[in-house]
Amino acid sequence: NEHIWIHYTGHFLLLTAFLSALYAVFAHVLSIRSHALNWKDAVRVAFWVHLASIYLAIALLLFILYKKYFAYEYVWAHASADLPLRYILAAFWEGQEGSFLLWLFWNGAFGIYFVRQTRPIRLTVLVVLLGVNALLTSMLLGIHLGDFKIGSSPFLLLRHSMDLPLFNNADYARLIEGNGLNPLLQNYWMTIHPPVLFLGFASTLAPFAYACAALIHQDWKAFIKESLPWAAGSAFALGAGILMGAAWAYEALSFGGYWAWDPVENMSLAPWLILLAGLHTNLVSRASGHSIRATLWLYALSFVFVCYSSYLTRSGVLGDSSAHAFTEMGLEGQLVLLCLVACLLPIIVLIR
Repeated sequence: NEHIWIHYTGHFLLLTAFLSALYAVFAHVLSIRSHALNWKDAVRVAFWVHLASIYLAIALLLFILYKKYFAYEYVWAHASADLPLRYILAAFWEGQEGSFLLWLFWNGAFGIYFVRQTRPIRLTVLVVLLGVNALLTSMLLGIHLGDFKIGSSPFLLLRHSMDLPLFNNADYARLIEGNGLNPLLQNYWMTIHPPVLFLGFASTLAPFAYACAALIHQDWKAFIKESLPWAAGSAFALGAGILMGAAWAYEALSFGGYWAWDPVENMSLAPWLILLAGLHTNLVSRASGHSIRATLWLYALSFVFVCYSSYLTRSGVLGDSSAHAFTEMGLEGQLVLLCLVACLLPIIVLIR
């Protein structure tokens, strides 16, 4: 009763998503160097493969949560037999793996707009997005290379992570009960707050990608014009997510108010403030032609701070000091790599 096909299908989908995103980045580099249209077509095909793989993986994880297949560690950790249906989504993004998939969901949705565009700067924005998605997807692979672990898969069977006599029973899956969703999280805010906040986090990638693409193509006019609505939408979504978290903190979680100096709460505010500064310099540059450089770096820095916020939340370094932080899962090195790529990519592009 393990429904073992889910284990293999889930791993296959995540591996396909990772490899297709890497292939798109490789194809784009070749298209810039050779000016070959067929490589540009390859980027678009790779994106659709990547998107389909991510969305199917999301659907599969929701399916096993809905069916309460407790033989899977993620379902066992975040759901229970008596969990109301309205909290299945909350259980989906309560854990690290589900929240990464939520982030990838929004990035993929943004990519649908860019994949249909023909202008070089917009195709480069898509490739930057896919490059970030490759790093995010690597957090979900759950592959062991000797003693080195790459990511943590949401499709891991419970018997792969624990060694219990119970697993000697061929019918063990029927004997397992899930831990269930934390009672504090069985709240309507848990259903609406995380997706809005992750929409804000994910949308900071668009201005960042536009900054990198503008440096590559030297197309400042397109950068100033096209990044503005993305930055405005991102600031709105991130601000709305922060306000929802504040309302939830006062209503249900007894944090002593929103600004109880929780480091994760503070770090969610930092990229929003930087993004607002970039939005202001973008308006100045659109009107006067000045402050283009400041706009570039403020947009880049807002996404860097999103990545750093993710590191603080997910690495386990704040596990004892923040109500938001996840426990350590061995992803510290990959999270540091994400932060380094976000920092170094615009600098390397600028130098070149």
